[in-house]
Amino acid sequence: MSYYEPLVYIVPEEEEGFLLKTVLQKRLMVSRKLLSRIKLTEQGIMVNGERKYINVKVNAGDRVEIRMEAEVSEDILPQDMPLHILHEDEQLLILAKDAGIIVHPTHGHYMNTIANGVVYHWQQMGVSCRFRPVHRLDQETSGVLCIAKNPYVHQQISEQMIRHEVKKEYLAFVWGTVAEPKGTITGPIDRDPEQPHVRIVTPDGYSAVTHYEVVEQFASAALVRIWLETGRTHQIRVHMRHIGHPLLGDKMYTLPQFEAEAEGLEASGCLSRQALHAHRLGFQHPGTREWTEYRAPLPGDLSELHRWLQEKS
Repeated sequence: MSYYEPLVYIVPEEEEGFLLKTVLQKRLMVSRKLLSRIKLTEQGIMVNGERKYINVKVNAGDRVEIRMEAEVSEDILPQDMPLHILHEDEQLLILAKDAGIIVHPTHGHYMNTIANGVVYHWQQMGVSCRFRPVHRLDQETSGVLCIAKNPYVHQQISEQMIRHEVKKEYLAFVWGTVAEPKGTITGPIDRDPEQPHVRIVTPDGYSAVTHYEVVEQFASAALVRIWLETGRTHQIRVHMRHIGHPLLGDKMYTLPQFEAEAEGLEASGCLSRQALHAHRLGFQHPGTREWTEYRAPLPGDLSELHRWLQEKS
C-alpha cells in the first residue's frame, strides 16, 4: 500500500496532555469525515512512529503523523497536452488554464480536459494522485486553477472558501462607461425558469456578493478588477449584466444596446469568448500555514483585446 507524503505536527509544550483527537481536529483542522476515513488506514495516524488510537493523550515534543492512502483517478484517461504550471509541490498543483478547455470530463466529453492533462503529467512523474480541483472555471474563462493532491488539502482550502477567506480576483472587460469607479453588487442569483442553463438576479435567489473596481476606462468599454465573496454559477457575468455592463464576448448575457459594438468586436477577430480572466488566487497554504498567492498574466487574446480597445479610444 502506498501513501501520500505524511502530514507532520510536533506537539508544543502548551498542548501537553491533550487528547490526540483534539490535536487532529483543533490544531490540524482535520474534519470528522476525513478523520473517520484516515482511522481505517493501517498507518493512518502515527505518534512517534507507532500507530495510535485517537483517545490517547499526547506529550510535548511528540511527532504526530497523518498518512492518507495514495489514489489515482481511474476513470480519467491520461492525455499528453500542454499545461501551464504556475506552481507545484507535494500538496498542490496550480495551473494557468487556457480559455476553451473544460476542467473535468463530462458525459460525452471524456478527453481534451484539464483533468486528462494533469493525470498524464502525474503519471509521467510517477506520482499517484486523484484529480481534485478545489474550484472550477467556466470553459471560456482563463486563469488560475488550484488542484489539491490529497483529500486533506482539498478539505482545508474548501473550508477556507466556505469561510470567505480565499481571495479570488478576476479581470474582465465590460461594455459601456462605468459611472461608479468601484462598487458592490448584491443581487441574489438563481436559474432562469424559462432557460434553466441561464442565471438571473431574482429576489428568491441565492445570496451573491461581487465587488468591482474600474482599472481602465475606454471609449465604449472598461477593464475592471473583480473579487468575490460567494461563488455562484456565472456570478460575475450575471452581476455585471445586472448593472448594465455585460462582458465583452459574452453572447449569453449581452444587452441589446451593445449590439453594434459587439458586431465591431466580432469583426475585429481579436476575441472569440467572454472576456473574463481569473487573475489572482490567494489562501493559507495547508502545508506551510502561510498566506500564499498565485497570479496568471492576461493571455494573448485578452492582451490583444486590450490593445484594440486602447486604439479605439
